[in-house]
Amino acid sequence: MSEENKNKKKFPLWIYPETRKLVADWYRRDNCQSQSEFIEKAIRFYCGYISAEEGVRFLPAAITSAMTGMVDSLENRMARLIFKLAVEMSMMMNILASTADVDEDTLRRLRGKCVSDVKKSVGAVTFEDVAKFQRGE
Repeated sequence: MSEENKNKKKFPLWIYPETRKLVADWYRRDNCQSQSEFIEKAIRFYCGYISAEEGVRFLPAAITSAMTGMVDSLENRMARLIFKLAVEMSMMMNILASTADVDEDTLRRLRGKCVSDVKKSVGAVTFEDVAKFQRGE
């Protein structure tokens, strides 16, 4: 008796004749030495399948938690960058306003044009484009 078989235990197994035929037909195709080996491999495979299924139920919660952390971190970083950008824009507008004499009507029309430009370009307005417009090109 081999070392492998020493620890094995025999027990009664009740299966349907169709299942018994499947074992008889398939155990050699799986390179098993015996039908018992095939049944043991099948049981281990099925246990792994159930275990993986439980992991799938856990996985979405783990992914959701990780993604929430990443999004929160990104949101904080973006909020800080937008704040810094708003401060810089405010400084630039104050400097320009102190040197430029622009009437209310011109400002209103310019705001409308700028909103339209930003919508068309999805926020990618370049200084070169603005300079060309200001030169009348």
